[in-house]
Amino acid sequence: MHIPNYAYAMIRSALPTVPTSRQVGALDCCLCDKPFEDRPPVPLGPTPESGLFSCHPCLTRLVARARRARDAALTQDAERARTESAAWLPVRERHLARLDSARQAAEAVAGLARGGDTEPLQVAWLLVSLVSAYAWLPEAPEPPTSAEREDSELRDEVFRLDLAMIIAREAVAERLAYHLINEAQPEEPEMCEELECPEGCSGRHDSSHIDCGPDAVFEDLTKHGITVEQPEPEPLSPRLATLLGRTEAEEKHSLLPDIEEQAPVVLAHFGIDADDTDALVSAAAVGLVADAWREGPLDVIHAADDGPSDGEIFAQSIDLYRRARAALAAAREDGPERLLAFVAVASDVDLLWAGGSRFALRTMSESVAEFVQHVDDQVWFTAEVMCEQGWRAGLLHRATSAAFKVPTHFGMPGWPGVVASAMDRLAVLDRSGAPEALTDLAAVEAALVEAPDRLGADALDWISRQALLG
Repeated sequence: MHIPNYAYAMIRSALPTVPTSRQVGALDCCLCDKPFEDRPPVPLGPTPESGLFSCHPCLTRLVARARRARDAALTQDAERARTESAAWLPVRERHLARLDSARQAAEAVAGLARGGDTEPLQVAWLLVSLVSAYAWLPEAPEPPTSAEREDSELRDEVFRLDLAMIIAREAVAERLAYHLINEAQPEEPEMCEELECPEGCSGRHDSSHIDCGPDAVFEDLTKHGITVEQPEPEPLSPRLATLLGRTEAEEKHSLLPDIEEQAPVVLAHFGIDADDTDALVSAAAVGLVADAWREGPLDVIHAADDGPSDGEIFAQSIDLYRRARAALAAAREDGPERLLAFVAVASDVDLLWAGGSRFALRTMSESVAEFVQHVDDQVWFTAEVMCEQGWRAGLLHRATSAAFKVPTHFGMPGWPGVVASAMDRLAVLDRSGAPEALTDLAAVEAALVEAPDRLGADALDWISRQALLG
């Protein structure tokens, strides 16, 4: 006879404390104390041949009683869990709302600190009030025993708040540090003409960035009696060694001396107005992705047995185009270092690619190091052009590259025509084996025009195999 686990405790509680010799000898049932006679005994252990024995009716009765007790306990537990959950969820939501409000406040303070419209003293008071609000946040409420002990949303919201507080403190500290330095600056009226200062300038000119080099902090600390042991200096990279070793004549030599004169003519030939900033940024983003990401080592990675498909490369290139465009636009105001945001994503070996792809560069065994270096080198060149010849020169260079290499890619003026032609051909193709995303032709056309990666890597791979986009 099978005895379920939940009945063991019930049976054990019904066993006699001092069994009789007949019960031990398998002559009488240890539960009802009636002779077995012609009824088969059921051994209860410790072995099938020794210990106590019971009859089937007694065990069946106890198992049924244990089942009823178990079901009643489960019902009570479920009701208790529902009651606790109903009370816990509002408490949890209120705490999440407090954390979210504090995080938004921290982000707002950081934004005001970075901007120039808020007075430094007001910024300082904003930080004080923010820290006070942060300190008054209650401890995280304890969930009931029936709820999950590990609440990932609560944990993540706390992490986001702490990160926002760090960023706010850093922004305020930087603002106040430069405020103190600028307040202590001596008047230099002779600089006003060179800086084209407005009439009535006091002659004291603010600094917004100071680079003291990697060693100044250690030297400054020694003046306060603090000595920090410095690590051995790293050897110069070949690129930095080359830059530091330039002669004065080389420093005056531009990387692309005729770009401002020649590039607009080339771009006009391909239908791109070099004076249209939006079109120029878009074409430059296409060129940056093509030069820094798509060409070179990626071809080797693509050809490998475990490399990405055409559709995965297509989807990822669209995602990177957007990032390149945003980085190039940001570089206009914040400098070429904003291009590092594009580098961080384009060369991330752990990042899963766009379009629902499961591919990441980490899975490849070859050419990944060369690929990362290639991306870094190409973006560095664009940054150098911007530093030496201006933001527009960097855009002209990459836009011209796109015009020659990929004039009909997404982001270029020729892309809508390519899509229109592809849709005409797609309409007459047998799509019975195509991904579901290609069923609605109107939606497919809209996605191709606006965001091809929205179709997914599989659909783009199918389109690539049909050579619909040229």
